[in-house]
Amino acid sequence: MRQAASIAVWLGLIVGAWQMAPDARGQAGNSAVSGNGKYRFRVAYTSSHLPEEAQKVLKAAHGGFAIDRRAGKGEVYFALPGAGIIQISSDLKKTQMLPTDPAMRDTNMHNAMFWQAADGAAFLTFPGNGVGKVFTTGLDGKLIHTLGAPDGKTDMGHPVATDYYAGRGNFIPTDVEQLDGMFYIPTGYSNLDFVLTAKILSTNPFKAEWHDLAFGGRGTGAGQFGTGHGITVPPGTKRIDVSDRPNSEIDRFTRFGQYLGTLRMPLGSFPCDIAYLDQYAVVGSLHGPDRSKGAPIYLLENDQLVSTIMPKEDLGLANFQHIHNATIKKMNGKLYIIAQAWNPGDFAILEQVQ
Repeated sequence: MRQAASIAVWLGLIVGAWQMAPDARGQAGNSAVSGNGKYRFRVAYTSSHLPEEAQKVLKAAHGGFAIDRRAGKGEVYFALPGAGIIQISSDLKKTQMLPTDPAMRDTNMHNAMFWQAADGAAFLTFPGNGVGKVFTTGLDGKLIHTLGAPDGKTDMGHPVATDYYAGRGNFIPTDVEQLDGMFYIPTGYSNLDFVLTAKILSTNPFKAEWHDLAFGGRGTGAGQFGTGHGITVPPGTKRIDVSDRPNSEIDRFTRFGQYLGTLRMPLGSFPCDIAYLDQYAVVGSLHGPDRSKGAPIYLLENDQLVSTIMPKEDLGLANFQHIHNATIKKMNGKLYIIAQAWNPGDFAILEQVQ
């Protein structure tokens, strides 16, 4: 049985060159809204907002978003297999493809992370789940560094993780975060299901190596995972949040891997990841408690569920049976949710209705 602090969530509230498709805003005649109270949303942009190269491969989408949250910035980044890295403008009105190295372009980037080094240099890092590598680029998409799988000789910081790679276990990164010069990398698609760490030795030139800290592991105990999927460092904190999909929860750790507690989501929701903005958080779900409907996006305020958005059921986004990732922005006093569906892949930007 899981122990330690648990934070309950209310169960009752249960978007080459710049381009902007002129018909991409919303859906023709679609005035539908979804959500609760003042946190209701409508469709602002659909997949036709994306560059043509991205639209061609969108059904294969299986990734997530990164936002440059620096003052005066706000661009959004994600990648699609067969197309490469897409950048969405800070006002969400324009999209463009970034030149992408074939090593990244031709495989899946399971999520995306924006981060800054101590000297202010900005980077994007992507977990390549299909090739067992973690890629770091500049904001122009240029590949700077590739972190390969553990070599089986390195002390990973936990005997289970060390033995796993000594026995040639597969490395399947599902996400990556950076905190205090360290990469934190969950591996929930493998039998290991630990969060691994790598130390960033320098950024010019870029060097990183595996570090002797690993935590989590597959199981039902406190701080263990059914599938450790997404990983997030809430802004302004040194806390590590790991989305545990089948257990419908977000497990929280110190940067040293010590278990702190659990943010519980509605049972059956299979949370893929959590993204924070000020007092808000948004959680995209692979399933919903009612699987006859499409999956929900949950909006939380101060860890309390305040709105459940149903893209398929309420907004008519037919491909949103499963949601693989969602993130959140605020512009002109409104919240915007950027979401990606999986199997089949799709894309949408939702706008708060006021």
